[in-house]
Amino acid sequence: MNKVIGGAGDLINAKPADYKDNLYLAVNGAWQETATIPPDKSRTGGFTDLDEGVEKTLMKDFHEFANNEEEVDDPRLLQAVKLYRLVNNVDHLSKFHQQPILKDMQRITDLSNVKDLGDNLAQLSKDGFALPIDISIDADMKDTAKNVVYIDGAGLILPDKTYYDEKNESGKQLLAKYADVAGRLLSMIGYKLDEAKEIVEKALKFDKSLVPIVKSSEEWADYTKVYNPMKFDEFITKSDVLDLKSLVVDSVNDTPEKVIVTEPRYLDNLNKLVNADTFEDIKAWMMVKFLTGNASILDEEFRQVIGEYNLALSGAKELKNRTKYAYNFAASIFSEVVGVYYGKKYFGEKAKEDVRSMVKKMIAVYEQRLSENTWLSEDTKKKAIIKLDKIVIKVGYPDKIDDLYNKFEINENDSLYDNVSRIRKTIAQHNLDQYHEPVDRTKWLMPGHMVNACYDPSRNDITFPAAILQAPFYSLDQTSSQNFGGIGAVIAHEISHAFDNNGAQFDEYGNMNNWWTDEDYAKFKKLTQSMIDEFEGIPYAGHKVNGKLVVSENVADVGGLRCALEAAKSESDFDVKAFFINWARVWRNKSTQQLTEMFLSIDFHAPAPLRANVQAQNMDEFYDAFDVTEKDGMWIDKDKRVNIW
Repeated sequence: MNKVIGGAGDLINAKPADYKDNLYLAVNGAWQETATIPPDKSRTGGFTDLDEGVEKTLMKDFHEFANNEEEVDDPRLLQAVKLYRLVNNVDHLSKFHQQPILKDMQRITDLSNVKDLGDNLAQLSKDGFALPIDISIDADMKDTAKNVVYIDGAGLILPDKTYYDEKNESGKQLLAKYADVAGRLLSMIGYKLDEAKEIVEKALKFDKSLVPIVKSSEEWADYTKVYNPMKFDEFITKSDVLDLKSLVVDSVNDTPEKVIVTEPRYLDNLNKLVNADTFEDIKAWMMVKFLTGNASILDEEFRQVIGEYNLALSGAKELKNRTKYAYNFAASIFSEVVGVYYGKKYFGEKAKEDVRSMVKKMIAVYEQRLSENTWLSEDTKKKAIIKLDKIVIKVGYPDKIDDLYNKFEINENDSLYDNVSRIRKTIAQHNLDQYHEPVDRTKWLMPGHMVNACYDPSRNDITFPAAILQAPFYSLDQTSSQNFGGIGAVIAHEISHAFDNNGAQFDEYGNMNNWWTDEDYAKFKKLTQSMIDEFEGIPYAGHKVNGKLVVSENVADVGGLRCALEAAKSESDFDVKAFFINWARVWRNKSTQQLTEMFLSIDFHAPAPLRANVQAQNMDEFYDAFDVTEKDGMWIDKDKRVNIW
């Protein structure tokens, strides 16, 4: 057995190859040799290229709207355009410089002791300050009709615990860059250099204390482990110094019977992390996190300084220019508004229905495969098909924009910081208000202009935004086999998430509920372990793939590719080679070393070239199509090929 394609680590800058030895490079090698990453990005290729096309289209529209706002017929979109114009108005923003943030930084400075911090937790949370413990509102994973309070711990400065490993040189360099940038930002708002240095040192000391206690990305990948119900009366005893009761009660104006603890280890160590001795370090950490988190919305000089750290993290050579930044910022704040505008103008209702019918066809293929499954009992099969039939399909863009966006108002005479602060507080309050509301199952997790797709286990729905529904994923100019190798596999991938190692633990209504027989689930666990083993330790870009981190996405990939292949076979013009070639084409990707390293630490997806190759290696049809034998690099012994759905 070849663990995977001769030299997976060489895929970053490799030359073309034969289909038998390396599918990804046979399809993308010539492109890989000549492709250049735009200086203001950290990668290029399939998804990124589409994203750039959407960005160019909408930037042009925003520019025209900014110069002629009478053309905007949606008042919410007009507010997005005003925000774009404000962010782009460098001269106006420079008048304010650091002033707007000073009053909020002073609120942290004024905290005199740990009790003072505890008494103000709820208000500080509503106003967007980084805290050592915080709350959020989301569906109860065991009763998804209701919203409940979730308790969250603090986040690290660097992307993941692995960056803090003694042997991780990148982590050391990033932390040094962060310290330098944070110190300079503090001096820019009036701190003396020695004061700034001391504040940063204290902040990094508290950050370091979190490392052994917070969850790793691998732990977060086991999604159901965030569900740890605790009686409210017990929760409020977990800190000797913080008023945890008022944190919750003052936030939701109610006293819940229970809370859901996302990180039990963190809560068990709360007294060790937060006490009178650590208070000054926490205060410094709050100051540094708040300043670095808001620096880019002060003025251009501040954006450039914090940008130095962001460039070091991503590996991009330069920041987006101000106009591109203005568009991306406005589109992120008004995401659903912009997504609906994009969907209606560039996608439309007809395309919506075309793709919806494609999704239904894929669900039918999935249902057939479940019916013919040889390792599930009849009882589990029936329940799986019930779940499949209940999946809610969301294509293109939502029919209705969330009322939240009606509350966003931009005052172009104010500073950008004050405008954004108001909006963020509105969002925070809106989210807290959901505690008293039933779960909104019509909510979309992704806007229409996003090049992506997703499955939500708590709503049992799949979302395909308009922006992903274009070539090479989907086009009327492509053959059916090409489309099934592209968008067909993406659609089936998202359906497969309903039956990955996380999704399989939720029923047809999105409730965490064991609907399997013990024997069937044991077989399923064995199959998912095979998927972990298949990817574990594959060398890539000087590092190794973590099989546990990427297992859920790999289960969805192999299920999606299998079902898309079955659907493609039913077409009269089926072309197996075209199917696999387009499958590899959509994973075309070239990334900076820094981004690659970060994704290997935190991303639940395997690197794109490995997704293309390893999943093709699991399909018997691939070997027949390209006449692959034991002598070839793409060969995997038949008993080692992983197929779950």
